[in-house]
Amino acid sequence: MKYYPVCLNIKGRQCLVIGGGSVGTRKAETLFRCGASVTVISPDISDGLQSMAGANKIVLEIRDYDPQDLEGMFLVFCATNNMSLNQRIAGDAEQRGILCNSADLPEESDFILPSLVERGDLTIAISTAGTSPAFAKKLRKDLSEQFGQEYADFLALMGIIRKKLLAEAHDPQAHKRLFEQLIGSKLLEMLKEKNQEAVHDLLQAVLGPGFSHEDLYGHKEQ
Repeated sequence: MKYYPVCLNIKGRQCLVIGGGSVGTRKAETLFRCGASVTVISPDISDGLQSMAGANKIVLEIRDYDPQDLEGMFLVFCATNNMSLNQRIAGDAEQRGILCNSADLPEESDFILPSLVERGDLTIAISTAGTSPAFAKKLRKDLSEQFGQEYADFLALMGIIRKKLLAEAHDPQAHKRLFEQLIGSKLLEMLKEKNQEAVHDLLQAVLGPGFSHEDLYGHKEQ
């Protein structure tokens, strides 16, 4: 295995994107969605970055890169169209012990970014370790068709049930059996078909009173 797979918590972390084109815009958008504190530096910027800065989602500095920009950063993304500049930034980051990703230099990056399929709290990451981005793209398309919105609904419901169970009693073994029953049932199919009556009946049969569809979503809103 060439890369160590990890889901990284970057909430509140200082992350830097150098480059203001389409690639830099995508990096900044994803970092912001993950809760990072994002700074973008570039003499030329996209309309998307302008909009994000106007909405106070990112800090935007319209100027050239300076090595001092790396101070205090947790992650750095090189997203310029200048390969030599990207190499220099990657070298500066390495000297400071800062993790760096370069869009056009995966072999010189500390990490690469997988293709993603996202359905609510479900994230499926696909990587070919850089050997075939086209195949990763095909797999993402195939998995996007296989995993629909019902998976997001399923995980949202599981989260609500777990919260309610923990609020009533802490019994991991009992809870495990209940979740195994739900996972092994046809709950996903019921959610896909939006059959709320069947969902209600199943929740009552497995979890008992107080766990109807209405009870659980009312519990979430409190």
